[in-house]
Amino acid sequence: MMGMMRAPWEGKGWKNPELAQKLGMTGDQISKMETIFQDHRLQLIDLHAALEKAEAVLEPMINADHPDEQQTLAQIDKVAQARANLEKSNARMLFAIRNVLTPEQWKKLQAERASRERRRTNVFYRRVPGPGGQMTLPAPPPEAPGAPAPAPAPNPENQ
Repeated sequence: MMGMMRAPWEGKGWKNPELAQKLGMTGDQISKMETIFQDHRLQLIDLHAALEKAEAVLEPMINADHPDEQQTLAQIDKVAQARANLEKSNARMLFAIRNVLTPEQWKKLQAERASRERRRTNVFYRRVPGPGGQMTLPAPPPEAPGAPAPAPAPNPENQ
């Protein structure tokens, strides 16, 4: 679901006892969130399937040796509409879930999400495959202007 609005938690985060405790959620709030999720789930599945179908129809049109521009553009409109329908339905569910939380809980949830996002995107926490498939840390970011440049890595061909 590219570009789709995502809940500020992964999956059904309200079922995560640690997160629920951090937010100070009550059993009633958790129950209401689960009900909202279940009420929207089938529609979201159907809308996601409709998007995938529209994209599946579009793909061969674009890859054709002599694509019909008018038909292809019309199908792109159908894909865009299917994506918009999915996004709106997901947003409605998220608004309903958000309304179960107090403003303070919502702020805590946003802060928790931002913290997890920073940890996930911080290059120093991600490991990348290196030579021979071994996992290595990526190169550090460039130094600030005016700082001395790091020594170049040794070239195995010159040794």
